[in-house]
Amino acid sequence: MRTTPPRALAALLVCTLLAAASCSHVPARATRTHRALIKKHIYADYKQMYRQPTGDALLYPYITPGSKSYANVLWDWDSWLSDVALRQILSDVGSEADRAEALVFEQGCILNYLAYTSEEDGYMPMVVDGKSDPFKIRPADIYATNMHKPCIAQHAAFLVRQTGCGVDWLREGFPRIQAFLRNYAEHHRHAGTGLYYWQDDLAIGVDNDPSTFFRPKGSSASIYLNCLMYKELRAASYLAGELGLAEAAAQYAGDADALRDAVRRWCWDEKDGMYYSVDLNLLPYTGEPQTIFGTQMVLHEGAPREYPCLIQRLGSWVGFMPLWAGIATPEQARRMVRENLLDERTWCAPYGVRTLSRQEAMYNLRATHNPSNWQGPIWGISNYMVWRGLADYGMTREARELARKTVSLFGEDLRREGALHEYYNPDTGEPIMNKGFQNWNYLVLNMVAWLEGRPVVQEF
Repeated sequence: MRTTPPRALAALLVCTLLAAASCSHVPARATRTHRALIKKHIYADYKQMYRQPTGDALLYPYITPGSKSYANVLWDWDSWLSDVALRQILSDVGSEADRAEALVFEQGCILNYLAYTSEEDGYMPMVVDGKSDPFKIRPADIYATNMHKPCIAQHAAFLVRQTGCGVDWLREGFPRIQAFLRNYAEHHRHAGTGLYYWQDDLAIGVDNDPSTFFRPKGSSASIYLNCLMYKELRAASYLAGELGLAEAAAQYAGDADALRDAVRRWCWDEKDGMYYSVDLNLLPYTGEPQTIFGTQMVLHEGAPREYPCLIQRLGSWVGFMPLWAGIATPEQARRMVRENLLDERTWCAPYGVRTLSRQEAMYNLRATHNPSNWQGPIWGISNYMVWRGLADYGMTREARELARKTVSLFGEDLRREGALHEYYNPDTGEPIMNKGFQNWNYLVLNMVAWLEGRPVVQEF
């Protein structure tokens, strides 16, 4: 039996300890001063997200992501997650009047989207601009491109549970949410695996995630998309129950369970201890005879392909989303964190979680727009979602470390620049793009509340 020499073993131990120390290092200014600075800035600034109806396109008040780049635009997952942060602000410092004022804008995000959704086909746009021509929001072929991410039911369920506003305001529009989910199930779901897939790489949220970016149409069963859909089906079940639709509630719960099982079966990689997106771009087995080497035969007849997909071993942060969604088993969660998240060679950085493993050939920190860069830089939302998963799985030490890194990142940005940015250098904390970005960056307040032992607002 081959053994490791004691000297080599000692060297390996030293390297491991140094890596852990580097990864766990939180810059010295991660202090109360940073938290106070973050609170002061966001508490004074948050109502800049509120927008009144604009022209004929946006019929209801709504929440905009913020900054000059997103001044009068309603985005799908942006408005939902901005709202989670908004409710934390209102929990921290809001009055009853503030909460009542906010509710109109929060509900309006959902009602604006439902205004563009048909009960017949369920198509829902991803974005509505204040200057949009309503007749151009809907593409010619609604099944050939992506639509709203599966978070509309989550947003509605969050408001119902968080605010106690009831479901009457949603009763008329719920059949459109059902049509939206039916559209996804019938036109965006792969029969062989039960997984959902992107039609293309248009506005997928994590713009240049290599598992989808510049890949063939309909080929990417994204782990990010499937985690969103799992939570969406859970939210739809809750809403249906609140509306007295028991049969629909049971159906959505069953669909969620089936999707969870499909994700565990096809997206979990036992070798790496990690979840990945999967590739659906496989040629079918036709069973048709053809002439090969001058002989009529059925190619591969003796052992036709029996697997419906292939794992894409691409180290994107979205592989940690099964923690956020609650899909990972406890043992899987431990392996994901121990073998992947804490490795400074890949994801672990002084300011949080790299959006792409540093070992991937695509890794870069360029300032890009259209697409925004998710191939390495730190984003506030990726830090937040990984943190939320860690906290939910009881990994308190790791969750605290990531929360402190995020506080340090944003606190330093506010101290130096007086504003937050869209994404950052993972090693230095230097901002890369889009000064003044608000949006889901404000979720740092939910982390702060957790660090301080105060009530924490959480998405549905």
